[in-house]
Amino acid sequence: MSLRLTIVIMSAFGVISDAILIAFYPQFFEVRYGVTSPVHVGAYIAAISIAVMCTLPCWARVARRVETMHLVVYTQCIAGLLGAASAWADTVAGFWVLTMLMFMTKSSYLLMFPYLMRLERADTHSATIGLLSVVVHIGGIFGAMAGGLALQHFGPRTCLWMMAAGDFIQMGLCLYLIASGKVVRVLGTDAAAAAPAAAARRRTLSLVFRLSLLMLLFDFSAYLVRPFFSVYWEHITGMRSQMLTGLVFAIPGVVALVALLANHRAGDGRRLDHTLANLLLGAIGLLLQAAPSATLILLGRCLYGWSLFQVIVKLEVTLFKVSTPDAYARDFSIANGFQNLGVLLSSFGAGLVVSRFDIEVTFAIAAAGLLLTALVDRWTFGVDRRHAQPAAALAANPAGASHAS
Repeated sequence: MSLRLTIVIMSAFGVISDAILIAFYPQFFEVRYGVTSPVHVGAYIAAISIAVMCTLPCWARVARRVETMHLVVYTQCIAGLLGAASAWADTVAGFWVLTMLMFMTKSSYLLMFPYLMRLERADTHSATIGLLSVVVHIGGIFGAMAGGLALQHFGPRTCLWMMAAGDFIQMGLCLYLIASGKVVRVLGTDAAAAAPAAAARRRTLSLVFRLSLLMLLFDFSAYLVRPFFSVYWEHITGMRSQMLTGLVFAIPGVVALVALLANHRAGDGRRLDHTLANLLLGAIGLLLQAAPSATLILLGRCLYGWSLFQVIVKLEVTLFKVSTPDAYARDFSIANGFQNLGVLLSSFGAGLVVSRFDIEVTFAIAAAGLLLTALVDRWTFGVDRRHAQPAAALAANPAGASHAS
């Protein structure tokens, strides 16, 4: 297997591992520990975001001294051991400690994304990001299906073993790449690129933070409905099949594949520029899901999935335009930190909203958040995008820095 294909497969297993329980934490805590508080579920998912948000920048700094692939071998091994150990946690507190340490160590696999982008040409970034986004969504489908099936027929402990298995598979793929000599070392190139990159970085760092704030708002809005969607679907439809619930939860993944094919047919990526239209479409999709109709919920999931894919790809393409190759890991960790803060706020907020109001209110708040994201995007990036050029070009042409996006 090529290095690129192996990294894509690694990403798939990482996503599947993360997605096994993400749709079923309310049911998981009830079955395993008898905990039914929606605030507790929201707080746990928020804590996952905190763990990743705090540790990924640390791993990015470590990756400046240790080759990324070698680092991931050790961290995924530790994550797998912690995940397996959590299957025997008899108390909620013990489960929290073990799994939070697990998420803190396994977050390093996210560095595979900027590592791959360093190896890709700038003109292929959009296609690569689109492919990885589909992998994330399709991985969510398999993860949700596998998680629902395992939880329903084999119990929560099996779900935790499956999550640990995903970490060990990632470790094994890293060892394969290292042993086969396919790993591309990147640390030796940093010193030569440091001087021009520093000049470009001073001019683009503010754009990275502006874009990261936009990602925070978008992620808060997009993921506010996630923690309790499975409970909502089963309540509205009366269908208690957790495998079916997992499939409905993962509909955006199928739509993401359709969107990737549509963008590929477009050829020039013009569809990715329709950020405003896609945000409005997402808001409509969220409002449709608040309707007490299975048909409208399914239609809303489709519109929501299309919007989610297109906007995520556009934001991430923009991130790598304003960054430079030697700073990809650092800027990605900054953006990912803001994204995880958005997910954190959405998870905690979802718990609070559901504990005081109906679940339908989360869809209305999320739709309003996407509309606000559209306004902020127009005000802060509307002009910049018309004059965008990659940050790598700014090092050679500092005069053009004011037009970067």
